[in-house]
Amino acid sequence: MNNKRFLLCLLSVAFFVAFAPYSISKDIRLIGGVAKDYKDTKGRVWHSGQTEKQDWGGWVKELPKTAAASVNDLTAAAKKKADDAGYDHELFGAVSWAANPSTVKYDLKTGNGLFNVTYMVREHWSPNNRGYDIIIEGDIVEKLYVTPGKGEIDIKEYKKIDITDGSMEVELKGNAATKKGDLNPMFSALEVLGQAGTAVGSAGKLTATWGTIKQEFR
Repeated sequence: MNNKRFLLCLLSVAFFVAFAPYSISKDIRLIGGVAKDYKDTKGRVWHSGQTEKQDWGGWVKELPKTAAASVNDLTAAAKKKADDAGYDHELFGAVSWAANPSTVKYDLKTGNGLFNVTYMVREHWSPNNRGYDIIIEGDIVEKLYVTPGKGEIDIKEYKKIDITDGSMEVELKGNAATKKGDLNPMFSALEVLGQAGTAVGSAGKLTATWGTIKQEFR
């Protein structure tokens, strides 16, 4: 009986060690270039990218600049792309940006786990002539990115970003290697969604812990 209780305790510890770092996660959505949060047609709240030190996080180092353009000026292809992806056109009406060499940078209080990050941008001011890197957790996930044409949008997804320290750092940084005339980085919207499942590192931890438990009963 004592052995069974001991085994149960060890199993509980094993699952806590393996899964605890990945058990608490929070979806976060940002809209650039506006001072107030936006609730979309699906009821999702997009936090203003012009705020800092919120419970979800906020900008760091430097308050982003803002610029806006009418969503009526989006091309038909851009509107269709947004519709097909399930995003309101209003998400592409403004941007948060930085004057190079300053960067657009956010610290997002995601909690721990695996996340998919969707980066969205609408170009209006420097069509096909704005270049920068998209960086997540210090890794360049999109090197030498160049924005699309006037009135066009981009929607890019970066999958399985592993967070173990409770927060995600997202940074947009101008890169002269793009050979573009405008190196001022920007975004229209960011969506960070927690993903089900266990990270590889966590699974390995579980295997190692279970191996230790089995040794106790040999």
